[in-house]
Amino acid sequence: MTSNLLIKQLKDILSTSSRIVFFTGAGVSTESGIPDFRSASGIYNEKLGYEVSPEEMVSHSYYVRYPKEFFDFYRKKLIYPAAEPNACHKAIARLEAMGKCSAVVTQNIDGLHQKAGSKNVFELHGSVLRNYCERCHAFYDADYVMQADGVPMCAKSCCGGRVKPDVVLYEEALNEDVVDGAILAIRNADTLVIGGTSLVVYPAAGLIRYFRGNKLVLINKSATSADERADLVIRENIGEVMAEVIRLMEEE
Repeated sequence: MTSNLLIKQLKDILSTSSRIVFFTGAGVSTESGIPDFRSASGIYNEKLGYEVSPEEMVSHSYYVRYPKEFFDFYRKKLIYPAAEPNACHKAIARLEAMGKCSAVVTQNIDGLHQKAGSKNVFELHGSVLRNYCERCHAFYDADYVMQADGVPMCAKSCCGGRVKPDVVLYEEALNEDVVDGAILAIRNADTLVIGGTSLVVYPAAGLIRYFRGNKLVLINKSATSADERADLVIRENIGEVMAEVIRLMEEE
């Protein structure tokens, strides 16, 4: 359990901040039943029964060459329709409602920050909730992709294009507008809280170099490359940490 001292330090930092930005990774959603990628129990370390690695299966070239196999993996491992926001998502949304959190910059593709109530969210790697026809750009939700037989195709009779998830695959560039918005939010933040990410996925992880604010906080179960720069490092369950901090702030 996190020490009361660390909780108090984090509460004091957040209480005196007015432009907090949260930079979140897969570790924020594990409590919602969504596995991360690189931990011992993560997707990349599972024995999946495929002939290629999970990294290759979520690459653009694999999607183009083997769409059926891509969507088989995608449905089984990247879409979690029953997932609900956990204590961390809800705490961050509460901070926004309190006028303290100005933005969330996330590497996650599950949409749980928005489902919890966060409004200003920059999804660096896209979202499984959005899917578009590659030919006519018609929108389709996650249910359409989940229920499709094999490769999802556009339902318009005059089209028949392939429906692609609005998710940034390996070999694809990040959306420039999303990146620009995230950089501006981080640059203007007085406090940056990095949570649930090992900071090894680039270019997303490189965005934290734009932070020029007062306090840098790291909440992650394992060490990261930014720990030495941080004003506060907490290596505990981020949901428990944030829930307790919000409780204390609301008691004041």
